[in-house]
Amino acid sequence: MSSCSRSWLLQALNSLPLKGAIQDDILMESQLDYVNELSQSTSMDSVSCRVPQVRFVSLKGQENRTLQNWAQIESCKPKQYFEPETIEDIGKIIQLCRRNNWKLRVFGTGHSPNNIAMTDDCIINLRRLNRIENIDKEQKTVTAQAGTTIKQLNQELAKHQLGLSSLGSISEQTIAGAISTGTHGTGITFSILGANIVQLELLTATGERLECSETEQPEIFKAAVCGLGCLGVIVRVKIQCEKAFRLYAIQEPLSLDKVLDNLDDWVKSAEHWRFWWFPHTDKCVVWTANRTERPSTPQPSFISAWFKERLLGYHSLEAMLYLATFAPSLIPIINRLYFRLLFDEKKEKVDQSDKVFNFDCLFRQYVDEWAIPRRHTVEAMKRLRNLIETSGLYVHFPIEVRFTGADDIWLSPSYGRESGWIGIIMYRPYSKDVSFKYYFEQFEQIMQSLDGRPHWAKPHSCHSSQLSKMYPRFSEFKQIREKLDPEHIFSNSYIDRILDG
Repeated sequence: MSSCSRSWLLQALNSLPLKGAIQDDILMESQLDYVNELSQSTSMDSVSCRVPQVRFVSLKGQENRTLQNWAQIESCKPKQYFEPETIEDIGKIIQLCRRNNWKLRVFGTGHSPNNIAMTDDCIINLRRLNRIENIDKEQKTVTAQAGTTIKQLNQELAKHQLGLSSLGSISEQTIAGAISTGTHGTGITFSILGANIVQLELLTATGERLECSETEQPEIFKAAVCGLGCLGVIVRVKIQCEKAFRLYAIQEPLSLDKVLDNLDDWVKSAEHWRFWWFPHTDKCVVWTANRTERPSTPQPSFISAWFKERLLGYHSLEAMLYLATFAPSLIPIINRLYFRLLFDEKKEKVDQSDKVFNFDCLFRQYVDEWAIPRRHTVEAMKRLRNLIETSGLYVHFPIEVRFTGADDIWLSPSYGRESGWIGIIMYRPYSKDVSFKYYFEQFEQIMQSLDGRPHWAKPHSCHSSQLSKMYPRFSEFKQIREKLDPEHIFSNSYIDRILDG
């Protein structure tokens, strides 16, 4: 190694905040354990999600509070920030915004990687409206207030031998935020999370409370389930569940070509199926999961799990990616190394469904995801591989590919078609920025050329004129919006661009 190389390497190593990060991680784990204990001891009582811990009296908001999303890549400083405790409070806040000509957005747990929830006018957080109001074991439904997190739902439903049929990678989001942006899991016979909503209550710009379902105001219902927060404030949802179930998951390594050569068979081979590709290699991880009566597999010891999943799979990876910000050519080596260390052997797991669906999304990151017609998935992956191999890009692992069935929700990216969802990622180790824009722009061009639709909560550059061609019911959605919010109170720069730009 040259003296120049040694110099930057030593400088980079000395600047690593690894020790502090590990200490923070241990503290975070203990805090999460406390929250879990609290939630288990409160039965149907609410559990606070991890958002700003600020108490308010009546409708006295907090002025000029700076809010950031989880990835710390989007922020805003609203004139007023509220945490209403009742639906009536929300109505008063809406009227306040109308009087002052303010925009109003609902901010959940901050997991949207774009600015869909941001405004500098007025923000409400529904974390105090987080009660699970009813569980009907016979009909297998749960009714919950909009600020309830999916994690709360998972915990409470398990006590009543019920579960949600499909989940995304995390459960920290509020249920209203998750459905409003088209959150999804994987499984070709399952659609987005919002497809399980059987009824919702919406508070409009005029203060009207609307109950919507397949039979009651069905057009508003189909628009509002994935309504982007621009039709009103969802205050309550009723969700169709199923009997609680365990999943038997198998994770195994395979080459990318073997996956793509038999993709249709793979997609149909399990109730839930996805794969991760490690760029700069030919390696994939194939993940299958099916409902099972098998007993849960024993949990690894705390020390073993922490060493492999946290120290090796989190802290050392973050340190390596930090070094790669000084020398991006290290990224292919890192991708190969971590595949070999963590994913190069078959693994099996049986556990309660949510514990199998969910996994650690690691540290702060830039992400992008598009849904394309399922039949185009192989072509999309070949083009993406060619882009990475020929452009000189160095990109992080994994590229995740998931699948959902068709649905009839107007702004669902899976509206009217089975979809392959392709997601890319560039991590921000220790919150250090990385080069990603060219990669994401080229990815978006590939997705658009294959009839893709962007994930609403993730970055994209699409405008109304483009989106109107992607969504057959787009103009009808806008008509519903004009009916419910003619003054466009529930808007911001993002909503203006995608609906009016």
